[in-house]
Amino acid sequence: MAEMNKYFDENDRNSSSHWFSVNSYNNLSTNDKDLCDYYLNEDTEIVDPAEQDAEFNKKMKKFKATLEEKIQEELKEEEIAFIKKWTNTGLQIVALITEHLVSHPFVVLRRQCQVNNKLSHFHLIPVTLVPIVVNIHQWQGITCLWKGVGSILVIKGLTLAIQDVLSKITSWPKEISLDSSSRYISKHILLKFVTCAIITPFYSASLLETVQSEIACEKPEFLDIFKEGFRRLISFGAPQKGRMLPVWSLILPTAAYFILKHLFTLVMKTVISKILVLNQDLQLRKQGAIPKDMHFKDVQNIELTSSLMGVLSADIVLYPLETILHRLHLQGTRTIIDNLDDGLSVKPILTNYEGVVDCYEATIREEGPSGLYKGFGALILQCITYTSIIKLSKFVFTQVSMLFYKNKTSCYTKELCQGKRKFQSNIQQKDESKKIFKNKY
Repeated sequence: MAEMNKYFDENDRNSSSHWFSVNSYNNLSTNDKDLCDYYLNEDTEIVDPAEQDAEFNKKMKKFKATLEEKIQEELKEEEIAFIKKWTNTGLQIVALITEHLVSHPFVVLRRQCQVNNKLSHFHLIPVTLVPIVVNIHQWQGITCLWKGVGSILVIKGLTLAIQDVLSKITSWPKEISLDSSSRYISKHILLKFVTCAIITPFYSASLLETVQSEIACEKPEFLDIFKEGFRRLISFGAPQKGRMLPVWSLILPTAAYFILKHLFTLVMKTVISKILVLNQDLQLRKQGAIPKDMHFKDVQNIELTSSLMGVLSADIVLYPLETILHRLHLQGTRTIIDNLDDGLSVKPILTNYEGVVDCYEATIREEGPSGLYKGFGALILQCITYTSIIKLSKFVFTQVSMLFYKNKTSCYTKELCQGKRKFQSNIQQKDESKKIFKNKY
């Protein structure tokens, strides 16, 4: 409030009213001249007091309105920053938990469908999976759908750690945008490729843990992913078992899948975001007004929607490549998985693909084009669940943040009211001094 009073004092001195002529001013005593100078600038022309009083009241009214508007703008900006900060933090935590824990059963179902080349029911829609999940729950317990969740978290952590180390010892960037230069993007792709090359054997071990049946196989321990990953990494040039593909032959399709998914998600997110922004501007133009800055809730909705649509678009477009990739990683491992035709039996995985092209041709020939989309219904369920949780969490975090902000600003509002009363008291005191001065001269 000190700055407000100072601002008022300066404006008051520069725009206060004058009530006398030059001759009257020259006849003033020293103390009265000092009081008069408080309200006058040296360069101010002395005018008729009635006109100056009206001008002063007009400027004072305008000043008060400007001050009040400035206070409200500062409070609004502070409220937006507070709500946005806590809402974004909460959404990041919920998104992380939902992606890796809540959505994991759908990942398990999807992968078991993808790697089973003898599966009769393709489960292209979510409805067909419901009786299967019920049977699995009755036969093995619902916890079997969270198998391999620890290995997926390990893969995520390893990926982030390797990228961080590589970006520090090289000039390869971890993040890019569509506005980045081609050289910058090339370095980023190189970072992703090297990371995928290192992760590939461990990804194979993680995939194995998420699809194998807990009834027919022993439950893996936490370090098994590292044991199996290093075992496959050591035998880099040759497979360990008869039909198992060597690691070097899996690096290129694995890296291609993850790099394409990353880039496609980035492109779709940017494009969808721009489309939503243009659509928002168009709607505001129809209403006849476009704000200088888009409301933070609109920005948040656009960011959330574009992110979800970007990931979903990449999963749909690259789903066939993911199916082929998982079949190649699992070949030769003699894995026994749950039979998702009934959910009450198990089935071994026996394939003999020579590579990506052979796997694609064999799948089209034996299962038809829809064979590349086995388990797509699980992906739909995953997207619906993820989107619903994020939307609900956004609403809850926004409301809670607004509630906490109101409690937080109650003390500030009280202080602000006290400052206003003090400000008004200063004005009244100056008005009284003017009246005394007027009556005297």
